[in-house]
Amino acid sequence: MGENSALAAAMSELGLSQSRLAHRINEEIEDLTGREGRFTDRDVRRLLTGDTRWPHARQRLALERVFGRPATDLGFVPRGNAAHAPLEDPVHRRTFLTAGSGTALAVAAPSAGRAHLGQSDVDRFGREYAQIIAADWRIGGAQHVENRAVDLATRIQSELSAGSASTRIRQLLYSLAADVTSSAAFAAIDAKARSRSRSHLDRAVTLAGLSGNSGTQFHVWNTMAMIAGQRKDFAEGAAAADAMKALGVARRDSVYGSLAHMRKAMALAKSRQRSDALKALAAAERSFERRAATERPAWIGFYDESEVDGLSASVWSALGDFSRAEYFYHRTLAGLRPELVRNRALYSAHLALSQAHQGDLELACSSGEKAYSMLTPGSGSKRTTDTLGRVRQLLVASGSHAREITEWTERSRQWI
Repeated sequence: MGENSALAAAMSELGLSQSRLAHRINEEIEDLTGREGRFTDRDVRRLLTGDTRWPHARQRLALERVFGRPATDLGFVPRGNAAHAPLEDPVHRRTFLTAGSGTALAVAAPSAGRAHLGQSDVDRFGREYAQIIAADWRIGGAQHVENRAVDLATRIQSELSAGSASTRIRQLLYSLAADVTSSAAFAAIDAKARSRSRSHLDRAVTLAGLSGNSGTQFHVWNTMAMIAGQRKDFAEGAAAADAMKALGVARRDSVYGSLAHMRKAMALAKSRQRSDALKALAAAERSFERRAATERPAWIGFYDESEVDGLSASVWSALGDFSRAEYFYHRTLAGLRPELVRNRALYSAHLALSQAHQGDLELACSSGEKAYSMLTPGSGSKRTTDTLGRVRQLLVASGSHAREITEWTERSRQWI
């Protein structure tokens, strides 16, 4: 037996205390199985002292996901003859079947040698990431979309730990892992799973720092601004937007600059700072008008002219100007690209909400019905259904006995 110095070093690298590691392990177990983890500080101490030399499979996989490297690289030794015990499933990828959902998560097994990673590996992982983004745009924050992102980021980190690479390739892979993890956080945001989104963000911050890429760091701060908004911590949201604006990529590329100003406008609007919010909104619009045609990462592909209109509508709605918000929601719905299915449903729900606030109850019913019909089977966009729930509350509170309204409020009860 003996102290596990490899695990201690990995914890130090990520700045994890024993209690924080226990918390992260429990989050990963819940993410994998759908059931709450029961790992404690005492269990972590047993790992560090070497009393537990080979954790149970579920705990082992959770540890690998937290640190992004195989259990054997964390100082753990397989049961049996430690000197000769082979690595678990050295040829095939092993599959962990979650108890709660039956979802199979594949995790790459460590390779026997240290493979040299190159641009082809970056491209290979990039293609997988593009598929995850497409799925998110189509169905929103479904658990399997989030899981795919977590799995991909874990495999990228695992190959980084097991292989060799040039500085450029290593930074590209760290950047990709951070972007993927930020997308996992966004899927959790859409599902309104705040604990999971914050856990993913914590990992993304570390990976973005290792990447040295300001565009990737921008992605992380953008995610933080959205999480802060959900938590109603508008001061943190404004601070995240300021961090976005300060990055080199926002100064070089006006599309990034525009999005940074837009996040600041939203945080200010929700904290009822009308004048400053409108200044930030105007800055976002001016910056977007200066955009140049250039290649950008896949994740920011959603931010086009229709999205500028949609986020502008959200700012006006937060300021209580529902008539102006409705105008911009109509504009964004007219311009949204076909593949942005989840966004179309979400903005249609917000259109219904702006109409309900103005007393246009029949229109709100019609827009709300359209919004729900746009949600694809398996959609995890709780942001959309929660918005429709707010529409229903306003309709019920109106006291209207009009047939169309009472029928819609009754029908919507089953899917809100």
